Amino acid sequence: MKPALVYALLLVALYTSCKGQNKANLPTDTIKSETKEVITAYGPNLITRTIRQDRKGNIWIAAFDGVFRYNGTSFTNVTNKVSVARFFSVLEDRNGNLWFGSIGSGVYYYDGKSFRNFTTRDGLINNEIVCIYEDRLGTVWFGANGGVSHYDGKSFRNYRLNGGSILEDRTGVPFPDFTRPPHEINAIIEDKTGRFWFGTRDNTFVYDGKTFTNTTYMGQTFTNVRSIIEDKTGTIWLGGTNGLWRYDGRTFTNITRNFVGYIYEDKKGNIWTSSETAQGWVLSRYEAATLSTKTPTVTELNPHEGRMLFGILEANDGSIWFGADGVYRYDGSKVTDFKKK
Repeated sequence: MKPALVYALLLVALYTSCKGQNKANLPTDTIKSETKEVITAYGPNLITRTIRQDRKGNIWIAAFDGVFRYNGTSFTNVTNKVSVARFFSVLEDRNGNLWFGSIGSGVYYYDGKSFRNFTTRDGLINNEIVCIYEDRLGTVWFGANGGVSHYDGKSFRNYRLNGGSILEDRTGVPFPDFTRPPHEINAIIEDKTGRFWFGTRDNTFVYDGKTFTNTTYMGQTFTNVRSIIEDKTGTIWLGGTNGLWRYDGRTFTNITRNFVGYIYEDKKGNIWTSSETAQGWVLSRYEAATLSTKTPTVTELNPHEGRMLFGILEANDGSIWFGADGVYRYDGSKVTDFKKK
């Protein structure tokens, strides 16, 4: 066969192969991370929404001035030269890769060497990503403005929030950006039975894999739920405008009517919340031994002069980290801030 003919056939094969690929499989924006990171002695100085610790012990912080990594000594702004977006959420997946959710720029996937940016061009329902969750099968869920995107590693499947219901979206048309609120998906978990819970600015839903069902108590819906967790005993905790609620699989019990922005379970089984009281914003610790009672024993800490408090983390050393206008650490006796002086 002549060389010219072989070359022509190769071009045809390459064109045919590329034409058949799904766009969602190949994010178009790959950003090399070399020389992008900025190491500092201080952490974020703006609103900090989510704090996570990875399997290596690094603490990851999603804030309005970037995503920071803390190694126990210094902070590194890993997105400083990658994006100017406000970041809301962080997830380390089962393979050790990081996902960063932003407001307006979609999701950034980081493998430790380079970034990939997923947006509505690649199949996301919206570019404003509030929360990220990985289920037991390794599927990653993105809670967004207007609905939720389900990513199986190859393509996106979207579900649109429409007031009192969530329905699969087959139109392929993304939800308009920058219309927050009231249609955010704030929290996603998969419980021990395999059901998914979705806390939204609208209602709260339970998904069995086929149907989204409104969660109600005595005929009332749980609206504007900001945080949902399942504790070690299988109890579900919901927090939001209607306060803190406990669900034991049969009955909902109200613990407090104060607004609750975040819920976290520590290694001892205590439940921590960030909430707004008459005295301002507080960190509350509900004692594990009393959680099944109607009035669990609670200790309140007012660490930040009434300003809003966001994500909570218990680090490997037992210290409690929380977000406000920056990131803070509570060692049981004092609060340390890591803002630029």
